[in-house]
Amino acid sequence: MNTRPYVFPGATAAASLRQLRASAPLVHCLTNDVVQSFTANVLLALGASPAMVTDPAEAAQFSAVADALLVNVGTLTRPHAEAIHAAIHAANQAGKPWVLDPVAVGGLSWRTEFCLGLIKLKPAAIRGNASEIRALSGLSASGRGVDSGDDSLSALPAAQQLALGTGAVVAVTGETDYVTDGERSWSVPGGHLMMTRIVGTGCSLSAVVAAFAALPGKRLDNVTAACRVMSCAGERACAVVKGPGSFTPEFLDNLYLMREEWLNGENIG
Repeated sequence: MNTRPYVFPGATAAASLRQLRASAPLVHCLTNDVVQSFTANVLLALGASPAMVTDPAEAAQFSAVADALLVNVGTLTRPHAEAIHAAIHAANQAGKPWVLDPVAVGGLSWRTEFCLGLIKLKPAAIRGNASEIRALSGLSASGRGVDSGDDSLSALPAAQQLALGTGAVVAVTGETDYVTDGERSWSVPGGHLMMTRIVGTGCSLSAVVAAFAALPGKRLDNVTAACRVMSCAGERACAVVKGPGSFTPEFLDNLYLMREEWLNGENIG
């Protein structure tokens, strides 16, 4: 696709959010140690239910009963890897969607090899920054650790290629998010530099993507709705806070209080 994608409609995001609040999906989060508490609070604020079950045997058992699974490799260890494989196998057997957050892929060799193996196991969605998505698709990238050195729009062709190759909906996030199934793509504005100064905004977005991936309907639209809800809350928080210290409570409050007209771009001030 050579043209810039259309902006995702706020009304569609609102419809997905209504479904999420009505169904309160249970999300099994195999996420990194740095962001567990923040991720749980984000899911709770939106109306979903988080759980972090990390023992390999229990992870497999729990993934079969949860509504969705998040796999985040931010603090990947050998025991984490064992739990991840067990949980994905159980989720796939139970027909539950799972989401990959390939943190720092392209920058570290073992996690890159590990995630290249995971994408063969049919994730429902993949959420990463531009450098991570480019690296996962086999293209060169300029990330440094967990930070992206690439613009999100520049990574859209890589995201489309990755989506077609894996069957996953791919979200490449940045100042503007781009979400694609390889054939259709949406853009989601609303990112803010301050959101990169808070630990866990991207990782928690991946958990929210997992919650929305569990909903019925078009997965591309539901995953894009997750991105729009989070960008809207961040946009509103950044408009009124002084800095990162006051961002987190304001962000959580905006998720909890999220109204449909906000997703349509009204009352942002």
